[in-house]
Amino acid sequence: MECKVLLLTFFIIISFNLSMAQMVPAMFVFGDSLVDVGNNNYLKLSIAKADLPYYGIDLPNQKANGRFTNGMNAADFLAEKLGLPTSPPYLSLVDKSNENNNVSFLNGVSFASGGARILGGKNNPLSQSIHLTQQLDYFSIVYKDLYKQLGSSGAKNHLSKSVFTFVIGSNDIFRYFESSDLQNKTTSLQYVDSMVLSIEAKLKRLYGFGARKFVIVGIGSIGCCPARRREIKNEECDEEINFWSDKYSKALISMLQELKSDLKDINYSYFDTYKALFDFVQRPAAYGFVEVKAACCGLGTLNAKIFCLPIAKYCSNRSDYVFFDKVHPTEAAHRIIVDRIFDGSLQYAFPMNVKQLVAI
Repeated sequence: MECKVLLLTFFIIISFNLSMAQMVPAMFVFGDSLVDVGNNNYLKLSIAKADLPYYGIDLPNQKANGRFTNGMNAADFLAEKLGLPTSPPYLSLVDKSNENNNVSFLNGVSFASGGARILGGKNNPLSQSIHLTQQLDYFSIVYKDLYKQLGSSGAKNHLSKSVFTFVIGSNDIFRYFESSDLQNKTTSLQYVDSMVLSIEAKLKRLYGFGARKFVIVGIGSIGCCPARRREIKNEECDEEINFWSDKYSKALISMLQELKSDLKDINYSYFDTYKALFDFVQRPAAYGFVEVKAACCGLGTLNAKIFCLPIAKYCSNRSDYVFFDKVHPTEAAHRIIVDRIFDGSLQYAFPMNVKQLVAI
């Protein structure tokens, strides 16, 4: 009898500690390949997949599983910080071959998709991605499921305490500077403004569903990625792309401040990825990095001619590198970035970090 009581007490303590560790009911992730945890694996026509070696080489089973890096990405690390399991890819839950009939969205779900853009126009079927508007459409389906499970007030309460994370925009910037048609139709400033307006509309749409806590991760200094450096003399950063990435980030901050003044009950944490990534480039040793220009995995100049495919060469000292392939960070870089997103100073995360956001 005494043994049973001790066991029961033990399980109560464990359950209590687990519930204390979980800081929010759920996390819903919207974004691109930086936080894709496998959605693109379910897009049959897509070639934008991380389902071949040497992606995932540092995961326990050393197998590629849809993450565009050598191990875990920012979505995994942020979920871990919040005491949640990684938000599963939405398409894995609704896939017809999924034998699990008890699909639950209660702890959150990820809609992030490699190649996704804020301004998702017509797409080449072979590089099929789930653009942001479609990601929001999928969330509306999830909302209906939560409404059925929890009722109207229950769903609103659940979502008001949950975290809605956005990591997207890099592909829009890359696309603009790779498309002469776009450049002929609209100026750089008009294009960046349209990106911000689109994000604002998406945040308002989610607000209508009951979302109140947003984590907005800005675009990094993407002109410094190996893919851009190999195109620039002396392998320097692409200053034009960096300029407009920074311009977008500043416009995004202004929009968020105005949105907060209009919708008093929303709260957000904005993370300055531009500054964080630029710090890596400028002071690599301070973060344990050795190589900031070349990718760990690839071929050609700076290992940036191709993505990390089976024919590529890859480094053995992956934690020394900022970039795993020609555009995506290593697991080591993802981890440091999320540490700052979660409880970083106002220098990077403002007007508060995620730890402060979830405490509200």
